[in-house]
Amino acid sequence: MNHLLRSSSPTVTAMRVIPVAGRDSMLLNLCGAHGPFFIRNLVLLESSDGRVGIGEVPGGEGILKALQKAVALVEGSQVARYQRTLNAIRASHGAHTGSMQHQVSSAAEAAVLRQPHEINLRLDNVITAVEAALLDLLGQHLGVPVCELLGSGQQRSHVPMLAYLFYVGDSRRTGLRYAAQRAGDDWYAMRGREALTPEAIADLADAAAERYGFQDFKLKGGVMALQDELAAIAAIKRRRPDARCTVDPNGAWPLRDAIALGKQYGHLLAYAEDPCGPEQGYSGREIMAEFKRATSVRTATNMVATDWRQMGHSHLLGAVDIPLADPHFWTMQGSVRLAQLCHDWGLTWGSHSNNHFDVSLAMFTHAAAAAPGRITAIDTHWIWQEGEERLTRAPLQIVDGAVAVPSRPGLGIEPDLERIAAAHALYQQVAQGARDDAVAMRCLFPGWTYDPKRPSYAR
Repeated sequence: MNHLLRSSSPTVTAMRVIPVAGRDSMLLNLCGAHGPFFIRNLVLLESSDGRVGIGEVPGGEGILKALQKAVALVEGSQVARYQRTLNAIRASHGAHTGSMQHQVSSAAEAAVLRQPHEINLRLDNVITAVEAALLDLLGQHLGVPVCELLGSGQQRSHVPMLAYLFYVGDSRRTGLRYAAQRAGDDWYAMRGREALTPEAIADLADAAAERYGFQDFKLKGGVMALQDELAAIAAIKRRRPDARCTVDPNGAWPLRDAIALGKQYGHLLAYAEDPCGPEQGYSGREIMAEFKRATSVRTATNMVATDWRQMGHSHLLGAVDIPLADPHFWTMQGSVRLAQLCHDWGLTWGSHSNNHFDVSLAMFTHAAAAAPGRITAIDTHWIWQEGEERLTRAPLQIVDGAVAVPSRPGLGIEPDLERIAAAHALYQQVAQGARDDAVAMRCLFPGWTYDPKRPSYAR
């Protein structure tokens, strides 16, 4: 009888925290330009039954140190009691909810909050890294995909993804260590070359669609004049009339101009992501609500509804139709919980993205697979790294604009330890603390500074 009372759940025998780096293109945004490298934090857990679980979250010293602090709480814990382990990590930081304080989810948001060089720790990033790895182990132990362990279980077999397009600067003018540009007109060649005009953006869209089969396209705005960014969307629509397009200027557009041009060009947009931000004493949520009422253009955000309290205010104001609940910042369980709320409230769920490796691609896929009801095509930067930056033996593939949900148990991926070691070695060479997108931009424009209401490039 006693053997029936003993848990059959495996235990975590080892936890490794590994900061890694990958290469990037000179992608322009409101805060400047991506540098030649990006950093992430990995967690690898080994279990007593010989399995390995993995999780990936944003890079940064604060997250890295918090994960290292969590090792003693995770090692020796039972995989099936993962909630107890996650709560122990929260308690160790004096928190009883998902986050200690608001954490910006991109350099642009940091700048809007006037703290571009100092990003506070969000405990949810720490929780998510461990949560993903524990769920990966639990899914493997039970023989089911992670999406079956989230919310009400798997809701779809394929997850739609969008082509995340950027204006691209001429990296050869910077003197920084960007990868050498390649000849050719395929996606892999074009993603490293300058693209600053509407037609060049449409060319990127064509190359991405040819490579990955996308039908949804998003342009990172806040770079050119408002009318020029909408002209780039129009250029895509001329070539692809059935394409679903959106633009994300990170709140840079003045409300008055955004309303005027939104009325003129709104029919081109499936939705607008953070078109306007705080101005004249009004919050970003209030300004977004005004834009939505004046234009009838649907709105999405990863800036004004990034936690439960903000989500409540946004909903009461009618500011947001599509909260982009990146599981790296909401936790995987929290992201799916918000998807359930969206389904009940008649909203549409989606997910924001930063530069990431293929581990995060799997995490996105499982969270979206468990999201009920309407979802929008998921943001992913993976197309800017895919083909060269993998950390797993067989990354999930974007085919016909979607990722098939793995049938393998857990996250459905296998860490490639040699690749991870190489990415860690690169991190040791290039890690420079907090991301600062002004550095690369100042190579083009000496003395350049961020302004939340001025385009970064076309000033």
